[in-house]
Amino acid sequence: MIDHIGINVSDYDKSVNFYQQALEPLGYTMLMEIQGWTGFGAQAPKFWLTKAEPVTTEIHIAFQSPDRASVDAFYRAAIEAGGADNGAPGIRDIYHPNYYGAFVIDPDGNNIEAVCHKPE
Repeated sequence: MIDHIGINVSDYDKSVNFYQQALEPLGYTMLMEIQGWTGFGAQAPKFWLTKAEPVTTEIHIAFQSPDRASVDAFYRAAIEAGGADNGAPGIRDIYHPNYYGAFVIDPDGNNIEAVCHKPE
């Protein structure tokens, strides 16, 4: 349904560094920098960052993960990059029996998730 999304960040360099590290285990990299925006994705930029007001805070963004091991790696990488724990990797069967996700708070207070819907 959604083709791409952009968020405003308070510290552009810090956020770019955070997302480079956090998204790498999911197969997403920085693909483009243009006119103050940085775009991340696999084949095309789908997630964008820019330094602008008002800063985007307290939203929830879930990134697709190819497998559960990548969710685990995302969580470790995001924590190492300065994110705060908001839910260690695990099954969230309240959503469905194969919902495996991990949650981290990014530098601006957004709830960032990696999720895999496949059975183990």
